[in-house]
Order: sequence, then C-alpha cells, then structure tokens
Amino acid sequence: MTRVKRGNVARKRRKKVLKLTQGFRGSSSTLFRTANQRKLKALQYSYRDRLQRKREFRSLWISRLSAAVRLYGINYSEFIHILKVSKIFLNRKILAQLAIRDKKTFEQLLELIVPNYGH
Repeated sequence: MTRVKRGNVARKRRKKVLKLTQGFRGSSSTLFRTANQRKLKALQYSYRDRLQRKREFRSLWISRLSAAVRLYGINYSEFIHILKVSKIFLNRKILAQLAIRDKKTFEQLLELIVPNYGH
C-alpha cells in the first residue's frame, strides 16, 4: 500500500480546532489534543446553558412579578390564576417589564382583574 501524507488536510483540521479554542487557558488553546477535548466540552456546555438560560429568565420574571404583586396584597399564584380566569394572555416577561418600567399600567391591569381592588 502506498504511503498517504496527510500534511495539508491534517494541518487544516488542527488549525480549525485551535481557532475555536483561542482564548482558552493554558494548553487548552495551544495543544491540539487538549484543545479538541476542551472544544467538545465547551460545545456541550453551550448547548446545556442555552436551555438553562430560558429557565433562569423565567424564574427571574416570576420572582419580579411576585415581588410586584405582593405590594398590592396578593401573591403570585393568585395573580396568575386571576389572569387566566380573566382571559388575559400576557406572558411573564411582558408582565415583569410592566411591573418594573410602567407601574401605572401595571396598577390599571390589577384594577381591571382583581375584584374590589382599590388602591
């Protein structure tokens, strides 16, 4: 069998991996084998954390909403239940932004949905 010299192909492959790992610490950005392992792990982390970010933001919005509605004497679960019964389909992100940035509108929303709310 004839000898196959993979010089060009192998170099391109290694350079591609090392380019992806620029900025990693120590040998993780300079040695091919370690860089390749770190790259694979980094891609796993980025996939996992893209999904986790969605969860974290949802919990942030929930805690902001909870704090906002407690000022008006109701708790978060009651608030969400009242919204669903009233057929107001605003998501938690928008509600949290209203509670923080536009308190007057948020109060009007509460007046609209919460029975005998007079603040």
